Amino acid sequence: MSNPPILFDRSALLARRARAIRQGPALFLQQEAVLEVSERLKDINRAFTNIAVVTGFPELWQTEFPSATVLPDDEVLALDTQSFDLIVHAMCLHQSNDPVGQLVQCQRALRPDGVFIAAMFGGQTLSELRGALSQAEVTVTGGLSPRVSPMVDIRDAGALLQRAGFALPVADADPRQVSYTSTMALMHDLRAMGESNVLAARDKRIPMREMFETLEAIYPKSSDRVVATFEMLYLTGWAPDASQQKPLRPGSAKARLADALKTVELDEDAVPVTSGADLKDESDT
Repeated sequence: MSNPPILFDRSALLARRARAIRQGPALFLQQEAVLEVSERLKDINRAFTNIAVVTGFPELWQTEFPSATVLPDDEVLALDTQSFDLIVHAMCLHQSNDPVGQLVQCQRALRPDGVFIAAMFGGQTLSELRGALSQAEVTVTGGLSPRVSPMVDIRDAGALLQRAGFALPVADADPRQVSYTSTMALMHDLRAMGESNVLAARDKRIPMREMFETLEAIYPKSSDRVVATFEMLYLTGWAPDASQQKPLRPGSAKARLADALKTVELDEDAVPVTSGADLKDESDT
């Protein structure tokens, strides 16, 4: 079995998070995720007694889930098999070198019919910055290096849950647009989020000042402010259990679709088939 490619520099990621916490983090999107996850759990008619939260910012999530086991998003999660009835993967799955492996570990740690919820950034996140940075770098240096992390598209997010063995998988998106006075203010916020570039293949040299000046000039603006998109994805799945609803077998329906639509169902044998050879031009009569 081959190992997944190393996309992210894990040591750099931990250092960036530690710097963000030390200097005063910008956690407004993390807080949005906390509120959204909490609201979704209210819709599930169940009291959870054994909760685990996987996160890079434990203090924030521990406040919302004070009785939860809070653990870091290590490559191997410290989760015992079938030990939890709820696992929240909180805003760090998009920075994993093996997201399917993370999901599989969470699925195995759930008790039958346990609930899994993940909050993460999706593929449209920082789309404006991605395009403007690429254009600025090509303009100034004539080359291109990876500067914004690739992220999963919502069309593929549900498939990840299925691959990990979750039942009843659901994926939905909640895009957010945040405006800033300048591109430098945006990048300052990304550092404070712990979301700056940690790609393993990144160019570690300090970018030329001219590149940032070009970026500021070409970045799309609205009312003299730069706008950044953050696409929040929420994934929900359940550990398989015999009590869960199953799709009906073909032909086992007990009600007719025609009755529900209040229409008439035609018998295929009663519908005449007319070919072009059967048509007669009225001009010949």
